[in-house]
Amino acid sequence: MVIGGGFMKWVLVIVAILDRVNSVSANCHFSVIDDNKLYDYSLGSPIPLFPHGVQSEDGFYKVAANETVLWFQLCDGMIFNHDPPRCVDCWDCGGPSRCGMGCSALVANNIGGYDVCTTIGHASSIDINIIDKKNPNSGVIVKMSNSGLKRNCSLSVSVICDPKRVQGPHSLEKTGKCDYATVLTHPSGCAKVVHVHGHGWGWFGTLGTIVLCLFGAYLLAGAVYRYFSLGVRGIHVIPNLDFWTSLPQRTQSLFASLLHKFTGSSSQGHQSSYSPVNF
Repeated sequence: MVIGGGFMKWVLVIVAILDRVNSVSANCHFSVIDDNKLYDYSLGSPIPLFPHGVQSEDGFYKVAANETVLWFQLCDGMIFNHDPPRCVDCWDCGGPSRCGMGCSALVANNIGGYDVCTTIGHASSIDINIIDKKNPNSGVIVKMSNSGLKRNCSLSVSVICDPKRVQGPHSLEKTGKCDYATVLTHPSGCAKVVHVHGHGWGWFGTLGTIVLCLFGAYLLAGAVYRYFSLGVRGIHVIPNLDFWTSLPQRTQSLFASLLHKFTGSSSQGHQSSYSPVNF
């Protein structure tokens, strides 16, 4: 019983870790098709030199401007092994003992001589879009938000594509009452480009596929029935074989009849346009 309990405990831990990884991957995956090209962004996936993708290996990013300090982590919650936030009113982001470890973005503003915290983003509320629709490979904007009782807040991080270097975050900007924006240059901001062919057949291709599938199911069901129930063998297991073998001749006769009809009416029309002349 002890071994079984310990085994189940480890199973639950592994499942929780895998679920966390899958949720992070789902939140930080974005793709868009433009000009027959698929631009696929996987911000949380490991790449060479960056096993955690766009996530900070320190557990958080930090940027400051004037008397405002902002901490954030992309694609996951923040972890502080050093230099944790020291501000009041941190109850919705880990509380005083774990301030910053219960959300994905936290801002501290100096109010009356005190640093007051405000949660502005959670990993569960991530929205991703491309920076420039004319140039889909330039990078993406990762927006996270928090809906509070007093006001709604957000953080927009522009992850600019640069395959060779990491720079930032820098240029903290306040875009609204409780909305902030910053910029980060990272190789994870570069998309994997896959060429796609055309736009498919549309509704006509779908209809044709359905018809072919129904026809195949009809032939298969009829052949099975004739083989097992009626004892028919050989090519005669095909249902309505006489009809299918005569179909080419019937089609040819139909086209010949239509052609004769149109050519006949045309010749009659030409004949009726002439009137007899007596010399």
